[in-house]
Amino acid sequence: MTDHPITPPPELIKDWHDEWNESDQIVHSAYTHIAIRAAQWGADQELTECCKCIYDQGWFANPEHRIAQLRAARRPKPPSLKEQALALLDPSNTYGSITQEEEYRISVANAEIIRRALEALPDD
Repeated sequence: MTDHPITPPPELIKDWHDEWNESDQIVHSAYTHIAIRAAQWGADQELTECCKCIYDQGWFANPEHRIAQLRAARRPKPPSLKEQALALLDPSNTYGSITQEEEYRISVANAEIIRRALEALPDD
């Protein structure tokens, strides 16, 4: 199994283990951290090969444009802090049925996002 072309090299696995050891916030086990990093690495390897195939096959008149579209679709930028905060405060952005009282509660995690967004604003 270790000779599969998409298997991460041992040095990279060691780097991920070291990264886990050096992290301040240990949220999960080293095995979980390495598995997550390996999945991300494998997906990145696959995307790179897909982009190379699109370019090499000459399927499109402008392969660079198609590759950019593929990368944007498969690796979208995360929403900005402002976009996250606005989405949390959008009254139409409700999930499932909630009571009127629950409608006005903000979770601790969501409050943290909103607080960070407000702190990033200039003090005019």
